[in-house]
Order: sequence, then C-alpha cells, then structure tokens
Amino acid sequence: MKKPQMLQKGNKIAVVSLSSGMMGDALFIHKYEIAKSRLENVFGLKVVPIPHALKGSEFIYENPGARAKDLMDAFQDDSIKGIFCAIGGEDSIRILPYIDYDVIRDNPKVFIGYSDSTISHLIMNKAGLISFYGVTVVVEFGEYVKMFDYTREQVEKILFADCKGYEIKPSKYWSKDFVSWDPENVDIGKELLIDEKGYEVLQGSGVVRGSLLGGCVDVFSMCVGTEIWPSPKEWKDKILLLETSEEKMPPKDLKYALRGLAAQGVLGKVRAIVVGKPQEEVYYEEYKEVYKKVLKEYCLEELPIIYNVNIGHAYPTGILPLGSDIEIDFDSKKILLVESPCEQIS
Repeated sequence: MKKPQMLQKGNKIAVVSLSSGMMGDALFIHKYEIAKSRLENVFGLKVVPIPHALKGSEFIYENPGARAKDLMDAFQDDSIKGIFCAIGGEDSIRILPYIDYDVIRDNPKVFIGYSDSTISHLIMNKAGLISFYGVTVVVEFGEYVKMFDYTREQVEKILFADCKGYEIKPSKYWSKDFVSWDPENVDIGKELLIDEKGYEVLQGSGVVRGSLLGGCVDVFSMCVGTEIWPSPKEWKDKILLLETSEEKMPPKDLKYALRGLAAQGVLGKVRAIVVGKPQEEVYYEEYKEVYKKVLKEYCLEELPIIYNVNIGHAYPTGILPLGSDIEIDFDSKKILLVESPCEQIS
C-alpha cells in the first residue's frame, strides 16, 4: 500500500462533498465556516472547497459525476496535500463509474472521512492507498464551542507527525448529546461523561498484528459484489474494522450483517475485529451479545474482538489508518500503530 506524505502547516487541503451535499445548504453553511476557521487557525492548513463541494444537496445528489470529478481533480492537483470529506451521507456508491484508480494510485495524499465515506475508503484500498477512517469537516472540525481534545490530539499525532509506535488510547470521556445544527446553538457545547469502561475484550487473547480493512457496517450491503469490495484473499490476515452509524441499526440487523460477512468467509479469514463505540451507547450491551452469538454460530469463539473503540460515530471519535499495520494486545487492551501511515517530509 502506498503512503501519503504527512501534513504540515501551510499545506493546502481540499474539501469534497462525495455523498451528502448538505454542507453547502443555507442552514448548514455556518458549520463549514466554523470548520474552515478551525482548520486554518488551529491546524495551520489552507482550506480549498473543490468547485462543486458547496453547491448544496440538490446539485450534489443530481451530479455524481461532478462529485467524482472533484475527487479526481483534487488528487491530480499537486498543490493539494490532503482531501477531507465534508460529511457522510448515503450516496457515495454512485460515484463508482467515474473513478480512475490510476489517478489515485499515482498521486498519493491524505484522504480522510467516515460513515458513507466507507465507499471512498474501499476505492482507496482498490487503488492501493492508505487512507484514514475518522473525522469529517462538518461534524468534527465544525463542532460547536470547541473540538474534542481527544479528536484534536489524534489529528495532530497521526496526520502531522511520525506516529510509529503511537498508542490509540480509549477516550476518558464520552458524550450522548446531539446539539441541533442551528446558528442559534453555536455557543452550546456537548456535555461530557466519564467513560469508565474503556476498551472491552469480548473474546480472544494474545497479541495480533495486521493491516486494517473495513468501515461502517451499514454501508457494506451497497458495495458487496462491486469492483471495490475486497476479494476473499484480500481479507486474509486483515484486522476488520466495524462500526455502526447514527441510524443505530437494530441488533437483529447487525446480526444479519455479521452472518453475511461470515457466509462470505470474511470472518474466518481476518485475524481480529475492532468494533467502534455505538453512538450514544444505544444497543451497547445488545451489540456485544450479537457479536458473540454470530461468531459462536460459525465456530469462531477464538477470534479476538476489541469493543468500545472511539472511531466513527462515537463522541469523541479518533482516527485509524486503513491499509496500515496496527498491533492489538488483547491481554493489556492496547492498540498501537506499528508503522507510521504517512511518509515523512523530505
């Protein structure tokens, strides 16, 4: 897998709307402005909204080709060093016919997003590029009052530094709040609660090493069987990343999704599973039972699972590099980056 160059202050980054176009809608444009200011003033980046990114929901929905062109143009623009997804959505799958994998492969750069951006991460995987699961412009960088310290630290440590050996620790706090996205609420922050659980090991033991592959479970059904869905041999010896969206799928739907992965042979090929904290901890205990039940059905009781990881739709969320090696010590409940997913600036 190719590594992008790490970011540094002064770099130009592109903001792309590859799924939902809500960032450009009148009601939500203030979230973009908050994020732009934070990216520039806190992280020292120069923010460039690629031509169609702010054209709003209707245009973005009606023009998947324009969305894909924005992505291709951002990769081909040598002045752009990173590509940040505006937000998730449900429509990234329609950009597939317009993707040029050679363009991505020949122009490696930081690509980050989550949720429906799972589609784009699988595109990066097919092109052979390490990408970063976690944080979007509207949600995390556009957070009211302040960005979560946990999230900010991971942005700084993983995207801007040599992070070989960096430990991805569980957050000491979490939030179940949702503050409605309204300009009148910009001074309202999320209430923080102490997270006493930390990482939980649902089954398995020992130390496992492998590269991450996966994303948001809700999205998988759209891409199974497409050109971006990894072949059976591509899943072998990977560490599978799974997290659920803000839709909070019922436990029975998670059960069906896991059975599907098992029936494809995916669960039998991977070395371990990393599971994200369910948003607002809805179905927290129920999901744990589903994982153990399905893996028992397929005689996979020894497959290690680490649960309650701050990734994806959790508040706060962190960053995990897809396509890069990590190490999980299931006995001490530690997650380490074995290698830096970014090349250092020469």
